[in-house]
Amino acid sequence: MRRPVVFPDAAVLVGSYLRSGLADIGQPVHVGTRVPNPRPPQFVRIERIGGMQRDLVTDRPRLDVHCWGASEEDAHDLMQLVRALLADIRGWRGATAYDVAEAGGPNLLPDKETSSPRYALAVEISLRGRALAPTAGKRTAG
Repeated sequence: MRRPVVFPDAAVLVGSYLRSGLADIGQPVHVGTRVPNPRPPQFVRIERIGGMQRDLVTDRPRLDVHCWGASEEDAHDLMQLVRALLADIRGWRGATAYDVAEAGGPNLLPDKETSSPRYALAVEISLRGRALAPTAGKRTAG
């Protein structure tokens, strides 16, 4: 009998990857799933906006990635770094993330509330799930 498969939280996983990757290239920027309070001049927000399970072991989430900057140039440059890192996510943490495709290229999308410079990008990433460990004392139909 097959065991149920669970998938990682795509936004959290990609956020962790980007946070680490940006720090490794000397760009330690806040990366998270919410707008930080207080708002720093530069930050990245990742949000799952859809996607579907492709098969028994593969989830294909669609993520919106938003990059804010102190200027349009800063927001653009941060987006380009994030875009390059996302293209290189394959194989990170073994086979957890093994494919990425842009679903919507970078575009200038000023923040509606603050008019702060922001660029947005949409990606789809294939993520491998993991089988749940067997549990002791399974229930029987009754």
